[in-house]
Amino acid sequence: MSIRIGHGYDVHKLVENRDLIIGGVNIPHHLGLLGHSDADVLLHAISDSLLGALALGDIGKHFPDTDEQYKGADSLELLACVYELIKENGYEVGNIDATVLAQEPKLSPYIPQMRLNIARALEVELDRISVTATTEEGLGFTGEKKGIAAHAVCLVYKK
Repeated sequence: MSIRIGHGYDVHKLVENRDLIIGGVNIPHHLGLLGHSDADVLLHAISDSLLGALALGDIGKHFPDTDEQYKGADSLELLACVYELIKENGYEVGNIDATVLAQEPKLSPYIPQMRLNIARALEVELDRISVTATTEEGLGFTGEKKGIAAHAVCLVYKK
């Protein structure tokens, strides 16, 4: 059996007149995340962790922000494309462990749906997907409510 581990990190600036989409969930908030796609910071970090585990680059390589076909793209669809690359290389997803760093809004009510969305996109059981959220106690750009970040770690395997 071949096992690989990947880590992903993403950050997006909070701005007015954008939806706040995290983990494929549109969260009611007065600010949203700025980006070429839907700017789903959690799904971008997860995608980068999966791509990194197999040394396939990052989402910027596969879905560049200079390509108009990805303008406003649904990051759940992009994650499903990343999963296809993982399968094409003979691997399956063992598990995902991800953390969103946001001072606000409170994300805990939305985490069950985020986990379900991710599990469906990656065709795995729900108990293989962990999503947590934390504040940074008012410190740094996330603590100052200027942006939201996410870290993700994945394990992929080939039998």
